[in-house]
Amino acid sequence: MSIDFEALFSLSPNPYIVVDRALRIVGMNEAYLKATMRERDELLGQGIFDAFPSDPDSESHRMMQASFAHVLEKGERDELAFIRYDIRGEDGEMSCRYWSATHTPLMGADGEVAFVLQHTVDVTELHELRQLRDEMHVVERARAVQARNRDLSEESQRIRTMFDQAPGFIAIVEGPDHVFTLANHAYRRLIGEREIIGRSVAEGLPEVVEQGFVRLLNEVYRTGEPYIGRGERVALVSEETGELEDRFLDFIYQPIFDDGGVVRQIFVQGQDVTEEVAALERQQLLIDELNHRVKNTLAIVQSLATQSFREIDAFGQARQVFDARLRALALAHDLLTERSWQPAELAATLRGTVAAAVGAAMDRVRISGPKVLLAPHTSVSMALAMHELATNAVKYGALSHAYGRSMRNGIFRRKRVAGDWCWNGGKAVGQGSRRPAAAASARA
Repeated sequence: MSIDFEALFSLSPNPYIVVDRALRIVGMNEAYLKATMRERDELLGQGIFDAFPSDPDSESHRMMQASFAHVLEKGERDELAFIRYDIRGEDGEMSCRYWSATHTPLMGADGEVAFVLQHTVDVTELHELRQLRDEMHVVERARAVQARNRDLSEESQRIRTMFDQAPGFIAIVEGPDHVFTLANHAYRRLIGEREIIGRSVAEGLPEVVEQGFVRLLNEVYRTGEPYIGRGERVALVSEETGELEDRFLDFIYQPIFDDGGVVRQIFVQGQDVTEEVAALERQQLLIDELNHRVKNTLAIVQSLATQSFREIDAFGQARQVFDARLRALALAHDLLTERSWQPAELAATLRGTVAAAVGAAMDRVRISGPKVLLAPHTSVSMALAMHELATNAVKYGALSHAYGRSMRNGIFRRKRVAGDWCWNGGKAVGQGSRRPAAAASARA
């Protein structure tokens, strides 16, 4: 037996009215005509706000308009638990009425909202009996629920707006197939504005599969451990050229757990650092070129020194001292180049300089102290100063004797059979004697 749904709609005791996307009335049942005290002919084809006019600035008008707009935009049902909306009575005068209304979307063949079904209940009598405690509580609860729902809706919209306008790219993928459920504007811009919501990463971004990013997502989903990428290269299809284009990203894959501790989603968040990586590459290129030129310059200086000292230094001692100082300068320069001319650790500067000066005696040297960073120009000066101190230690100080053995906290200590000597800040303390020239060298 077939059912005549039109007759069923017409005979329903509940009031119903149907409007199209332009909010024009296209149908209603008898219960609606009875509730609103109107005739069918005077309603059909009219706009809902023309058939039932209200002040556009009134709260009731704004609430009703917002409810219809929500249904048409979101395709979701919306409810007005309690609304005052005055209508014309049988005597032609406006009558104060209270309603509870539900707006339900009716979809067309194209999947868009074609009509809106309004189910209206006249609750005026309930409102007029508000002095009765139970009924009053019902009304107040309805108002409170409606207010909370509106607040939550507004808060949710604010959060979505903040999410979409965040400067870094953000997306959420769900399930073992990593289906996109959310993606903000920065993420959509990064991938060329492709439609990805509801699609898996492999479907929406096929070029990243072979690059190993789906494998990383699988591992995060399986282990529950986040993955952090720093300056990682990813090739994405360019929206303009359709060709793969390299980007460099800082990002994190953060698992999202359900109440049972099981990974259900993965939060993707990061920054496009392509310009920063390019700038660092250019900076490194300049530093390498600078290092190359400085080494060439030092080589020229060394050649000039060899030619200059040949006639005036018969035994080559002065040239050897000069060469050693030049090597100390080159060593300090190499250390700074390795760190891209960023502040260098004092300990590294000391260790390299002293090792170059004392050679095999390095196993008798200890270096200790707090971690200190030196600016580039200070690091060079410190390297040259420590070269002089280490050279003096080999010639006249602790390392000139087989019993001398350590450098601790910046103080050279020497042990000898006749007694202990400590060269501390240029002041000799201990037993025995020391020739003045040696003391002067130690102070240097």
